Amino acid sequence: MASLLYRLGRFSFRRRRRVIALWLLLLALLGGSAAAFMGETTDEFSMPGTESQRAMDALRNDFPQATGASGTIVVAAPEGQRLDQAETAPLVQEAGTVPGVLGAVDPFTSGAVSEDGRYALISVQFDAPVEDLTGEQSEAFQEVGADAGDLRVEHGGEAVTAGESHGVSATEAIGVAVAAVVLVVTFGSLVAAGMTLAIALVGVGAGMAGLFALSGAVELTGTAPVLALMLGLAVGIDYSLFIISRYRQFLADGMAAEEAVGRATGTAGSAVVFAGATVVIALSGLAVVGIPFLTVMGLAAAATVAVAVVVALTLLPAALGVVGDRVLSRGQRAERSDAATAPAEQDTRQDTRQDTRQDTRQDTRQETRQETRQGAGFRWGTLVTRLRVPVLLAGIVGVGLLSLPVLDMRLALPDASTKPLSSPERQAYDLTAEGFGPGYNGPLIAVVTADTPEAAHRAATEAQGIIDATEGVAAVTPPQPNEQGTTVLLSVTPTTGPTEAGTEDLVHTLRDEVRDLDGAELALTGATAVGIDVSEKLADALPVYLLLVVGLSVLLLMVVFRSVLVPVKAALGFLLTVGGTFGITVAVFQQGHFADLIGLETTGPLVSFLPILLIGILFGLAMDYEVFLVSRMREDHVHGAAPRQATIAGLGHNARVVTAAAVIMIAVFAGFMLTDDPIIKSIGFALAMGVFIDAFVVRMTLVPAAMSLLGHAAWWLPRPLDRLLPNLDIEGEQLQRRLDPTEHEPEKQPTTV
Repeated sequence: MASLLYRLGRFSFRRRRRVIALWLLLLALLGGSAAAFMGETTDEFSMPGTESQRAMDALRNDFPQATGASGTIVVAAPEGQRLDQAETAPLVQEAGTVPGVLGAVDPFTSGAVSEDGRYALISVQFDAPVEDLTGEQSEAFQEVGADAGDLRVEHGGEAVTAGESHGVSATEAIGVAVAAVVLVVTFGSLVAAGMTLAIALVGVGAGMAGLFALSGAVELTGTAPVLALMLGLAVGIDYSLFIISRYRQFLADGMAAEEAVGRATGTAGSAVVFAGATVVIALSGLAVVGIPFLTVMGLAAAATVAVAVVVALTLLPAALGVVGDRVLSRGQRAERSDAATAPAEQDTRQDTRQDTRQDTRQDTRQETRQETRQGAGFRWGTLVTRLRVPVLLAGIVGVGLLSLPVLDMRLALPDASTKPLSSPERQAYDLTAEGFGPGYNGPLIAVVTADTPEAAHRAATEAQGIIDATEGVAAVTPPQPNEQGTTVLLSVTPTTGPTEAGTEDLVHTLRDEVRDLDGAELALTGATAVGIDVSEKLADALPVYLLLVVGLSVLLLMVVFRSVLVPVKAALGFLLTVGGTFGITVAVFQQGHFADLIGLETTGPLVSFLPILLIGILFGLAMDYEVFLVSRMREDHVHGAAPRQATIAGLGHNARVVTAAAVIMIAVFAGFMLTDDPIIKSIGFALAMGVFIDAFVVRMTLVPAAMSLLGHAAWWLPRPLDRLLPNLDIEGEQLQRRLDPTEHEPEKQPTTV
């Protein structure tokens, strides 16, 4: 792989003008396609195969008027007063004139008036599903009651979110600004920092434009584009950072620019390909769960990451050909210029290396020992390996304690209760709960179907009695048949809110008690039932997906590092990362600890697809840092360094770059925490915490401690596996031997302890 990427890097360098022009042309074409074919995103989460989804699909055929978007207008009289029909009648009439409304129900006719007479609910039914409503219809609906005088009028339901834009906000620019500062500090060069950001933005622009171009044909949830942007931007910056850092090292060693680009692409680029492939595979693996909206989210993010990898391997070498050694700091350019004036001295050093290869290897180890007393990474590596047992115990126990809140984790799809306090949906939700109880914000729909109208009516009446007597039911409406009379609806109002555990228990109870009706079938559906079914299916798929990802990590790292214990150690570290991340996220977003610090106004269950999504993303990022750190440890070990010294050198040489990469990712993800959307806020928070735990606690602390403790055994590989596994040459060792045959004696990697 390294040799192929080496040639690709040099080709892009030599044909830099053409490569840059092709990327700009592709970006323009994708942007034009996005503008021409972009479709609307949706907040609907469907789940094929579940009872609630089957019932919802059946209603579209048998009871189409019940599947249109709905809205609720909550009316409240001043404190101490009662509403009368004369006050609500104008509001009902006005709601009926909204474009697309089939009808609005008078609360005094339907009985939707609170016991104290102060609150009333006006139900509004549209003729089209929510995804077909326009922003103008939503605005007209929310204007109802604008001149209601002393009455308080709030608007809720699906009609409020119709036509709502899910584009990203300006808050994400804060993460990019922090990334720019980190890059300038890391590189000491505005050119290097600016080019890294520019390359990442080109990749994100191409990926997002392609995604929006397909949105007219593929249904995207509102979260999918934001997730793709979040992940594509983070990995795009990191991948460019790794390659540019290696390019600068080769330039500082006196290498010509074209050769430096080739070698940087062949070595660091190999690790980028592997890291990107793991992210793409993990995200694409979400399709295994069998949930359409999650599959689309995973594939969208995976495609953006894949584009970021291709951009880093082609456009970046071309751009480096344009800027040359200006990616170096001013001091490094001066040193490079001085070195270029003494070619004879360089030739003498080359001859010396050829004559005294063994002595040079010894000198290198001595220089490495000296470096341990210089850089912060070397000093940290020395400390960690010296105190490896206490460090391992402290790290494992500490992350384990952070993981304890996972035991209380609850999953649910978001509802209006998670919206910002100032949003119309939240205002209507709170007012409804105040006047009627939280269950009125998420009624269940019981669908009774039979072959004849008589059988359907008889079964619906029986079901109504059973449901009304069930604990946890606040109210059940009389049967509402369709035109044929073979499908009957019952609206069931729980005593608890849509995302509360009591409502989930009620759904299971009702399904058990009224499943067998004489000559008819009953199914529970509605947004609340769909949310419960989605969450349960995702929770059931979580262990399977986690096992799949951990098994994949072991196999991939076994191929990369040609070792058994290193992949096992990496997988265990990944489990620590997942546990700690989930624990902290539950503590903040569900239990409410430190919620004010991140601007979280309401706590509640985690969004149901967050854990499985985090596993896919964090897996790729964890393998990213594992490869960049451990590959250097392996490189030093196969060249004769002792295990502890190889561990210190691997951490020392890469600590600065990995730290910068982690800080950049944390900054980008944290930028999304500033949005008001609770889903995006929770994803940004969880990813930022996950990167922090994995990079600084697991990879840069526990990994070197474990590697030092394992010693030579870390690189043990049974002979049958050694012959069976392909050699991907991620570290570029074979490439280095081919390019510098005089500096590398043939050495066989030990396969036994």
